[in-house]
Amino acid sequence: MAYNFSEIKKFTTWRRLWLWLAKAQQTLGLDISDEQIKEMETNIENIDFDMANQEEKKRRHDVMAHVYTFAHYCPKAAPIIHLGATSCYVGDNTDLIVMKDALNILLPKLARCIQRLSVFADEYKSLPTLGYTHYQPAQLTTVGKRACLWVSDLCMDLRNLCRVRDDLKFRGVKGTTGTQASFLALFEGNPEKVDVLDRLVTEMAGFKSAYLVTGQTYSRKVDFDVLAALASLGGSVHKLCTDIRLLANLKEVEEPFEKDQIGSSAMPYKRNPMRCERCCSLARHLMCLIQDPLHTLSVQWFERTLDDSANRRICLPEAFLTADILLNTLQNVSEGLVVYPKVIEKHIRQELPFMATENIIMAMVKAGGNRQECHEQIRVLSHQSGAKVKEGGENDLVERIRKSPFFSPVKHQLEKLLDPTTFTGKSSDQVTRFLEEEVKPSLKPFAHWLDEIAELQL
Repeated sequence: MAYNFSEIKKFTTWRRLWLWLAKAQQTLGLDISDEQIKEMETNIENIDFDMANQEEKKRRHDVMAHVYTFAHYCPKAAPIIHLGATSCYVGDNTDLIVMKDALNILLPKLARCIQRLSVFADEYKSLPTLGYTHYQPAQLTTVGKRACLWVSDLCMDLRNLCRVRDDLKFRGVKGTTGTQASFLALFEGNPEKVDVLDRLVTEMAGFKSAYLVTGQTYSRKVDFDVLAALASLGGSVHKLCTDIRLLANLKEVEEPFEKDQIGSSAMPYKRNPMRCERCCSLARHLMCLIQDPLHTLSVQWFERTLDDSANRRICLPEAFLTADILLNTLQNVSEGLVVYPKVIEKHIRQELPFMATENIIMAMVKAGGNRQECHEQIRVLSHQSGAKVKEGGENDLVERIRKSPFFSPVKHQLEKLLDPTTFTGKSSDQVTRFLEEEVKPSLKPFAHWLDEIAELQL
């Protein structure tokens, strides 16, 4: 990703765009020789950055600085470099190429995160765990079912990123205000040749189509659309990693922790969820970046104003670079999650008796009891047990029910009524169906990239 947003990638792409333009113009009959084309091809990567920097200091125009630098090393082609084009021909088209390439870098990484978490979900699809609403114990779910909530969000992000990639079009050859007037003049008023020129350059750049209407730039709403998808990904990762951080506090699930890793300089016993904390930190930055393209879009006057430029040079690379390391770190986390079933079981035992009260009441009614009387008996015993728990004791509601003569008709059923696996509903089936019907098809296009392991220098 760093290379994708590097100076060398940017300026070699500019030169390729000038080459593609010249080739298309030659094809359509302009007086451009094979020798000129060959000279440009030979010097695509021969960039004299010192000369370009000196030219930019003198001319205060980055595109013209590189036109002069390219022309210096291509003296025969100098008269036809940038012919009929405006700065946005190289600037905007390069941005679109770079964003498309960046999305193609991110998508396999996101697919790997989904695949790793899907394996985790399948492995633990039947392991009961406390569900939480309002961060208070609620009905049981399973460890795998909870992981599917994370996977479901990431699958939405995968679809979003695929959509924005596939929606990207090329700016093409549109001239200074998008009217193509300069190219119409080059081809002596022949509109068909202008259309073919636009199509040829678009195809050489690897795009299926170009925007039919632009100002001097492509609409900055495109940037917003792309960064909105990245910000949404940030939100998904933040939620997922926050859940893992909370589970680490409960000692139920932990991120990878190396043998010699130190959690705290002062407290040697600590096992801080450092990777997930880093993900949350990066995700917040990624989510905040959506403001830049939104404001830039809103203040582009008429066909274009240049106050978009400096802002875009910061926010677009930052968004993709942040998303890239975010997914690298998330993959590392998802490849090494550790589950502690005994701790989970202990927490279930503390809460399950309260959750089972309705089942116990139903069993009593089936045995001939009165529902309201059963409810009152359970209420009194539950409050007594709850008070003991709040004083630091264990939940002894089950023992209180066993000892109560009132509940003698169902004492032999208590073990079955308190089996955690009977409280998880269709969790296991939901996991199996979700992975089979939604996740596997979404990962199929990325099958060749799923085996790569995330190695981090943390």
